[in-house]
Amino acid sequence: MNVFGGGMEEIKGVSTDARPLWKRIIKPAIYIAIGIAIAFPLFSMTYFTMVRTSTPPQFCASCHEIQFAYNTWKTSTHTNNAQGFVADCMDCHLPAPADTFNFFYAKTAHGIKDIIVHFMGGKYDHQEQRRIAYASFKNQQCQKCHRNLLYIPNKRGAMLAYLDVVYTRRGYEKRCVDCHNNLDYNSRTIYQYKQYLETYRGLGL
Repeated sequence: MNVFGGGMEEIKGVSTDARPLWKRIIKPAIYIAIGIAIAFPLFSMTYFTMVRTSTPPQFCASCHEIQFAYNTWKTSTHTNNAQGFVADCMDCHLPAPADTFNFFYAKTAHGIKDIIVHFMGGKYDHQEQRRIAYASFKNQQCQKCHRNLLYIPNKRGAMLAYLDVVYTRRGYEKRCVDCHNNLDYNSRTIYQYKQYLETYRGLGL
């Protein structure tokens, strides 16, 4: 039985769409493709802008609770060295931006925590925050920058120690900060330049 005034046919109580294929499938697919083509660049630009404007150390230091950590970072060898290399806050505290989900999750969690302390007026214990930060650091965060660990010919002891980091053995897992536990979050009265310091000796050696 035909249903007058519409493009539908009713066959044994079942309605079938009699519209041409291009209207039923191709046209919606074109709209979806156009939406993706517009939305993806907008998302990418928004994501890039958010990451670049909200991750520099100066942005973190805009809250007075972080000013102490910012000053200790600015005077440390993570900023002052002969190579001209600078490790920013997010290099140590966040996963790589390429790991989008975990990066957003960690960044949001850090931000919410600091905002709560800032507006609730709670005490910001720098030493406790230092302990929490060092406990959360993973070797992968250090190895984003420190990658060539087994080819340091003038530091054979360090190379041997790094073997347990690069090639982890069950029961002998080591974390970089087990030894390198005296870098940032320590108050200094002078700027430390790596090239003028004595050879670093890890706390675990």
